[in-house]
Amino acid sequence: MKKTICTTSLAVLLLSTTVVTACTAPSGVSPTPVATEKTSLEGPRDAKEVETFADGVFADKMKKFNTVGSNFVVVTDGKVVLSKGYGYADREKKIPVDKDTVFQIGSVTKSFTALAAMQLVDKGKMDLKHDIQEYLGGMKVPNITGKKLTMFDLLTYSSGVDLPDIVTDMSTEYVNKDISMKEYLASHMPTVVRPPGEAYTYDNFGFLLAGYAVENVMGMPYSQYMEKNIFKPLGMTSTNVRFTPELLGRMSAHYGPKGELLPLEGFAPTEWPQGSMVSTADDMAKYLIMHLSKGKYDGKEIVSQKSIQQMQTYQLFADKTIPITTIGFEGYFQEKMNDQHVILKGGNVPGHSSLVAILPEKNTALYMSYSNDSMMSLDVYEEFMNHYYPRKVEAPKPTYATISEQQAKDYVGLYQNTRLAAIRTQVSYSDGKLLLETGTTGKHTLKMIHPLLFEDESGIKLTFNKDEAGHIAYLYYMHPAIDIVAYAQKVNISSPFSDVPADSKYKSFINNLHALKVMSGKSASLFDPEGTMTQKEFSEVLLRAQGWQNMPYAVEPNKKLMMTGVPDYQPNSPISRQMAAVMIQNLKHAAPGTNVKLSGETDAWAIEAITALVSQGIIDPDTKIKTDASIDFRSKQLLKRQEASALLDQAFDYYSLPILH
Repeated sequence: MKKTICTTSLAVLLLSTTVVTACTAPSGVSPTPVATEKTSLEGPRDAKEVETFADGVFADKMKKFNTVGSNFVVVTDGKVVLSKGYGYADREKKIPVDKDTVFQIGSVTKSFTALAAMQLVDKGKMDLKHDIQEYLGGMKVPNITGKKLTMFDLLTYSSGVDLPDIVTDMSTEYVNKDISMKEYLASHMPTVVRPPGEAYTYDNFGFLLAGYAVENVMGMPYSQYMEKNIFKPLGMTSTNVRFTPELLGRMSAHYGPKGELLPLEGFAPTEWPQGSMVSTADDMAKYLIMHLSKGKYDGKEIVSQKSIQQMQTYQLFADKTIPITTIGFEGYFQEKMNDQHVILKGGNVPGHSSLVAILPEKNTALYMSYSNDSMMSLDVYEEFMNHYYPRKVEAPKPTYATISEQQAKDYVGLYQNTRLAAIRTQVSYSDGKLLLETGTTGKHTLKMIHPLLFEDESGIKLTFNKDEAGHIAYLYYMHPAIDIVAYAQKVNISSPFSDVPADSKYKSFINNLHALKVMSGKSASLFDPEGTMTQKEFSEVLLRAQGWQNMPYAVEPNKKLMMTGVPDYQPNSPISRQMAAVMIQNLKHAAPGTNVKLSGETDAWAIEAITALVSQGIIDPDTKIKTDASIDFRSKQLLKRQEASALLDQAFDYYSLPILH
């Protein structure tokens, strides 16, 4: 059985500053159509044809994704070929979407922040390769790597910080508040833990810091800089990084996955260089024209041709054949590019989504926004590429090489996603191939194309990447169901605890959780395996094991969820095994137990959780299934620290657990 993380949507993480509550099932990769004489077009140049195409696509996709309202813009050769609204900006009031409907564009804001930084580079006020500390007015970014952090690292999503989403802070209560970036960063500062430039991780903090650097260097609020130097010169009169009464009056309503109304959420800090912009189809068309005009708009140079070229050229690669980021843009879902040079930037906030796709060599670009936070944009983008720029020839079949057991030692091990700690991957070796196991898509066989590039059984590529010392330190797996737009880092697993015997049945669990920074010892060398845990101590370790603790908006909801159905919670009292099981199941969402017979004494409120965990094999080594298929979970006994390590490692590990019958 494949384990699926259901507390939050992995798919939306791909493009966004945030995630929403949902459960995303794994999916395969559909084949990309190859062009034929009948289907081949010279791009989207005929306005009527483009409109007919878009009408059909949006009718289909809006129904599929239960989308209430959308807009769509296509620009070619410096002209707007199509700008059209679909559906309603407000379903209840029957207000249609049009070119002036305001949407939150989420992380598309990042490309504008990159544009602002490049303007300062053009003016000689900033150097992409200088230490970012030069531009922060005394604010310090903790850095344990010995390598300077630069603006280039921030804008290419490679800052190396440990908490890239520590600043994803949204709430309805922030809509009318004014929180400064400086004030917010003082209490939300991560640490640079990987050498900057070494590993790709989708990075909201990096763009917030980049925006703050622009603000500090120019001596004016970020919003004022953007208005004066980008929005006004481009004629983007309905665009802002703040909510204004006039723009709120034209903003599309926000809807959830079932079409339910969602409230508007504001940001902390108020000006979010990583995602707070609002705009319209009419304004975004001007932004696209500027990009296709090599930095110029209406005869004015907004940014130099050199800088716009850097924004449109890939700077970071997982492999020479796999581009990842430009300055400000990305290259996710390479298989949808159809061998074209495409740069993308998507964005999601609760109830709104956006996508920009630019094909510089084809002088074509598109933009869309819509009123839910689904992945509809990628379906539309794929339809657009297959219709106007279909793949001309089938990709050649790669040749594979075997890998010896000795060679495999460099790759084998446990890897943890550098953005989302909940995503863990195990790599092992068997019969000339590497095996990969994840908790989201199960087991995969990897065939080697060359020593750093592999392919799974479905043709999905995986790269291994080296650190500065030349050792395999990361992997990047582009599976559509688990690509959290980040490298996964190899975890160094050691055995530091002298009180855990070498033959202990709990040793691997203890070492795994220690290496993942989930559960520490009582000291550097002592774990206290037979000791008990307080209810508060276990709850804190559980949240770290679950892996969503780095997402600020997820912490409080998960704390509440964790305590559902737990009676008489007393933080300083020892935790029982049955209470621990209920708390784990609240976050684990294991399938209901089948054919599990509990013996011994268990309170009624814990039976369902315990049977669910037991049915998936989430039990400690000292819990045995008897010959009559019954099991004594020892529910009312106090939980030992070594037992906690076993339960948590198995509940939130990397592999597909068996179903026991």
